[in-house]
Amino acid sequence: MKTFLLKALQIMESQNEEIIKTDIELIDGLIINREDDKNSWLIEALVDKKHLEWFEDLKARRDQVMIEVKISKITNAPATFITSIDSINKIGKHINIIFMGTIVDKRKSKIEEMLGELIEQGYQGEELLEKFKKLL
Repeated sequence: MKTFLLKALQIMESQNEEIIKTDIELIDGLIINREDDKNSWLIEALVDKKHLEWFEDLKARRDQVMIEVKISKITNAPATFITSIDSINKIGKHINIIFMGTIVDKRKSKIEEMLGELIEQGYQGEELLEKFKKLL
């Protein structure tokens, strides 16, 4: 297992065909790559107790919650995860939210999208390979 600092957290929700991102102010947090056969990650966020009702409502409404996080440094590019809220715990004036999920590989989906577009344009075989290499 590898453990990293959680530096930023955004909850992503779909509303009227738009993605709405809600910034969650962190008090502290960590993210653990469990390095298991399911490629699962544990994300732990410590936030102000004023968010308790909002997170409880989110957990009740959704089986899956898409989140974007920044790991180790605030200047790092965000990583996207598809998660579920495992638990919400009261700790004094704060709450601790435990997310379990998997990372979304944006590079892979972008490559698949580019390849699909080339195939739709009629490229195939060696010609497809050459055109794809030029785009990369």
